Amino acid sequence: MKKVVILTLFALIVTFLNAQNDSLQFPGDFYGIYKGKLTIVNANGTQELDMEFHLQQTDSIGKYQYTLVYIMNGNRQERLYNLIEKDAEKGDYIVDENNGIFLDAKLIDNTLYSMFEVQGNILTTTERFYKDHVDFEITFSSKKAQKVSGTEGEDGVEVISYPTTVVQKARLQKVVD
Repeated sequence: MKKVVILTLFALIVTFLNAQNDSLQFPGDFYGIYKGKLTIVNANGTQELDMEFHLQQTDSIGKYQYTLVYIMNGNRQERLYNLIEKDAEKGDYIVDENNGIFLDAKLIDNTLYSMFEVQGNILTTTERFYKDHVDFEITFSSKKAQKVSGTEGEDGVEVISYPTTVVQKARLQKVVD
């Protein structure tokens, strides 16, 4: 009986240590260049274009090159941003657009979330990092299209919803480490 318990504990410890070694850590395990097709869906239909995402080290600790590239009709539109660690242990980052715009970003389980408002529109960005690819998504909602509902009475609650009108999605495969 003791041998079974000891073997079971040993197996659990080995499994736990292997799981730790196999776990991927942001951002270092995800440096690279990713490429794929971005699909944009809105009321006018669906459009596809080539897209790239670059995540690279810089000479500064806690600062990373964070580049989005959209390729339409052979024309490259590069968005040269930086990702800055605010508090990596808590998953707090900042996307610096290098033009005075700073967007808060939250890392949870190797997924980077960001939500912001610009010119009366709410955009939510989600980037899920995997060993060999990134799932990229942006949703777009207009504050003008808001819908108000809620409960009534003394403890009534007002809820405002913002219908999503545009979705951009891409699975970007890692092509360069």
